Amino acid sequence: MLTHKTILTVVITALLATSSVYAEHNSVKDKGTNFGGPDAVDNQIAEDNKKSKPDFKTQLEQNNINMGVDYSTVFLRANNVLPGSDDNASSGMVRFYGSWNPVGVGTKETGGLVWKVEHRHSYTDTSVKDFEFGTGGLGLVTPPFSDQGFRVTNLYYKQKLMDGKATVVAGFLDITDFVDVFAMASPWTGFMNFAFSTGTTTIALPGDAALGAAGGIMLTDEYYMVASLVDMNSDPTNILDGIDTFFSDNNYFKSVELGWTKSQGQIYVDNIHATLWHADESIEQGSTKGYGVNFSASRLIDGQWLPFVRAGYSQDAGTLMEKSISAGFGYYGLGGEANNLGVAMNWGQVAGSDDQYTTEVFYIMKPLDYLEVTADIQYIANPALNAIDSSTLIYGLRMRVAI
Repeated sequence: MLTHKTILTVVITALLATSSVYAEHNSVKDKGTNFGGPDAVDNQIAEDNKKSKPDFKTQLEQNNINMGVDYSTVFLRANNVLPGSDDNASSGMVRFYGSWNPVGVGTKETGGLVWKVEHRHSYTDTSVKDFEFGTGGLGLVTPPFSDQGFRVTNLYYKQKLMDGKATVVAGFLDITDFVDVFAMASPWTGFMNFAFSTGTTTIALPGDAALGAAGGIMLTDEYYMVASLVDMNSDPTNILDGIDTFFSDNNYFKSVELGWTKSQGQIYVDNIHATLWHADESIEQGSTKGYGVNFSASRLIDGQWLPFVRAGYSQDAGTLMEKSISAGFGYYGLGGEANNLGVAMNWGQVAGSDDQYTTEVFYIMKPLDYLEVTADIQYIANPALNAIDSSTLIYGLRMRVAI
């Protein structure tokens, strides 16, 4: 009889073999030359602008200003929940984000201000972020979709250097834009379960709007390095407190990532990297002092297939999982140029409990230039916090309207 571990091992082996056999057929599909992930402001704007742009955005670009506004909402329902827990959840979010780059206009060494302001709200008593706990699963679904209210997520200065081959940012950062970056990790356009996002549930991440600095540099045409140091006690609802905590508490998140990419423009699709991190204790995040290592490998095949393997290990950090492995694939352009499919499975080791397995399938469609709709289903086997049910099924619907 096949076990979950056996299935996961077969999937990983097949993906690695596929990547090796078909690597030479990979087509170039530019995903941006920035070191940040798909949710980094400049990358998100570039993706949104692939469709037709309103006239006012074109006019702003003439003054070196790029901006966007979007509204997103997520609906979830589960077939099995713990007694007293809700079987459905719904949350929404409005974001205003952009960049102003007055430095180095007309060159590859531009610099300027980056911002992202949000309002996160929940339509139900249980927010989408906390919904998986109510099913007995140990994990998060689209973590940004909470009931936190008004917050500042990004407010930092960004400078490109070395003819665009290096980037430095400093200010209030969302560290998930720069650490363990993966093309399908976006909770807005990629997998919804955090098991397939930054750190595969094994990194003790600081909160958004963490004061600090990060930077990336192409060491050669194919090898790169990314490093960060940010405050562990950030509060995005009052970012000015982060100035005091950064200089007085001295509790930091530190990371160094070394990686390979086919080219800088492919940095988060054709990518193999290892990330080392260390985190101090954080009362704000409910984590303890610890460290860990993460690995990620993905390869774009024929401009459409994106097989990936991701893994993480943490020690003494109080993360959701101590060990975690995810494997799956994405398929770009299924049923339409802007429609994407994602399929993945995760194994997670939980201290004092049986291993938990999470499988997710999503399909994102763009019926209109400004509208994205995602259908999602997640199957959680051996939910770590549920002694009653051996599994739970979560159905999801996500919508995003972007201008």
